[in-house]
Amino acid sequence: MVEVKLHDIGEGMTEGEIIHYFVKVGDDVKADQPLVEVQTDKMVAELPSPASGVVKDIVIDKGNTVSVGTTLLVLEEAGGKETAVPAEPMLEYIAEPKKKTERLFIKAAPYTRKIAREFGVNIELVKGTGKNGRITVEDVYNFVKQNDRKEQPVKESREEASIPVKTEVEAPPAQHQSSQTNEETIPFRGRRKQIAKNMVKSLYTIPHVTHFEEVDMTELLAYRSKVKEMGRSVSVTAFLIKAITQALKQYPVFNARLDEEKEAIILKKEYHIGIAADTEDGLVVPVIHHADQLSIQEIHSKQKELTKRAVDGQLTGADMRGGTFTISNVGPLGSMGATPIINYPQTGLIAFHKTKKMPVVMDNDEIVIRSIMNISMSFDHRVADGATAVAFTNAFKQYIENPALWLIDMN
Repeated sequence: MVEVKLHDIGEGMTEGEIIHYFVKVGDDVKADQPLVEVQTDKMVAELPSPASGVVKDIVIDKGNTVSVGTTLLVLEEAGGKETAVPAEPMLEYIAEPKKKTERLFIKAAPYTRKIAREFGVNIELVKGTGKNGRITVEDVYNFVKQNDRKEQPVKESREEASIPVKTEVEAPPAQHQSSQTNEETIPFRGRRKQIAKNMVKSLYTIPHVTHFEEVDMTELLAYRSKVKEMGRSVSVTAFLIKAITQALKQYPVFNARLDEEKEAIILKKEYHIGIAADTEDGLVVPVIHHADQLSIQEIHSKQKELTKRAVDGQLTGADMRGGTFTISNVGPLGSMGATPIINYPQTGLIAFHKTKKMPVVMDNDEIVIRSIMNISMSFDHRVADGATAVAFTNAFKQYIENPALWLIDMN
C-alpha cells in the first residue's frame, strides 16, 4: 500500500484544505495523475499520484483542513509495496482521455478548473485561448454561454409546457418569512482562514505603529501624462514601487526582519516588493523580485502580469515567496486612510489611498489646486522608531514630488 500524504508545498506551510478529489475509491490511477487539489494560504496546488495503482481508501473528506504529514488517501500499488509517500505538487491538470493510449495535458489554473466544476463543464471540451493553449476563466464562461444558447429553445418549450392554466384568480401569498432566511453562512476556511491566522499572528507578534502622511502627486501625474503622450503607458503604481525601493536603500531597517532568537535585525540586501491584490478567494500578495534592478516600464509589466494571474488564480509558490516589503494600493477603491497590518515577518507596509484635488497653501502663501494622496505606513516599533519612519516617508515623498531627481538617483 502507498500512503499519499500532504507535505510542505512551500512557504513553510503547516496545513491545507482539501478542495477536490479527482479520483474515487476503486479508480485505477497512473503515476503523476492528479489525485487531489489542496488550498493553502498562498495558492492552490494539485498533488499527483506517486505511483500507478488502485485507490483503496480516501482518508480525509474534502472540505477538511489537515496538517502537513496527514495521510490523504491510500493506493494499492502494483507489486503490493507498503510506503508512505508525500505527493509533490503539480500545477497542470493531466487527464486520461477515454479510448486513447496517449496522455492528454490540459493547461488550466486550479481556479479555472474550480469554475468549470461549478458549472458542470468537462474541461477537456473547452478550447483554450490563453498562452500556449492555456484554458482561462473566460474560456469556461464562453463555453457555458455557447451551450446555454444551444439549449435555450428546448428549455423554453419545456417551460411553456409546464405552465399550468389558471381558471381563477389566486390570492397573493401571505407575508411570511422563515427565520432561516434572515442569515447566511459563509464557510470560514481555506484562504480566508489562513489570512485570518496570519493577521492574528502579525498583530500579536508585532507592536504596530501607523504613520500618516500626505504626498503631492501633481508633478508626477504631469510627468506620467508626458510619457503617455510619447506612447509609453505606465501605471502610477509602478512609479510608487520604484520610489519605495530607492527610499528603502536609504533606510534599510524597513527592508528587514527581526530574528528574536538570534537577537538580531537582519537587513535584506535585495528588494522584493509584495503587491497586495484582492481576489475572489481573498487577499494574496505576489512579489516583484529585484524591483530595484528593474526599470519603471519593467515594473509596470511585471505588476500587470502578476495582478492578472492573481485574479485568474494562476499564481505559483515562486510568485509569492521572498517579499521584503509590501505595498497596498487601495486608492482606486476610494480609501482615505487605514491602519494596515504588516505582512509578517516583514517590518513595514505602506498603503496608498485616494488622490484628490484640493487647495494647498504654497510657501509664498499662494493658494493653488494640487493633487494630494494620503498614505499610511505601518511599521514594527521593535525595529524602528517614529522619527525613522517619518524620514523614510519623506525620502519617498521627495522622489514623488520631484520627478527630476529620478534621472540623478535611480538606476
